[in-house]
Amino acid sequence: MCIIAVGSESYYEREVLFVFAIFKACGKQYKVQEGDVVFLEKLGAEEGATVVFDEVLVYSDNNGTVIGDPTVKGAKVTANVVKNGKNKKIYIIKYKSKKNEKKKQGHRQPYTKVQIATISVQ
Repeated sequence: MCIIAVGSESYYEREVLFVFAIFKACGKQYKVQEGDVVFLEKLGAEEGATVVFDEVLVYSDNNGTVIGDPTVKGAKVTANVVKNGKNKKIYIIKYKSKKNEKKKQGHRQPYTKVQIATISVQ
């Protein structure tokens, strides 16, 4: 609980809500809160679609932290797909000395940008 002073006489109490989750997607783990924007490896979802991640490893709120074994039962993270795109181009240069051999190759990694809508546990 957090007490907020208004003026010099009145005090109001309100609950400060701090919820986060660590979930597993695309072979990586992400720590998120509601409203966060995360760049994931490319998902097979279109823009505007809703994606549900049910492999939640850790869930935490004001009541405490729940660590899964290996996942938290009934927990899920819901996200909205904002955009599909590609990252900046990176260049891979291979060179073999004394062989007169050079190779330059470019790569753009595809990504999916999602915004976390809700984090819930049942």
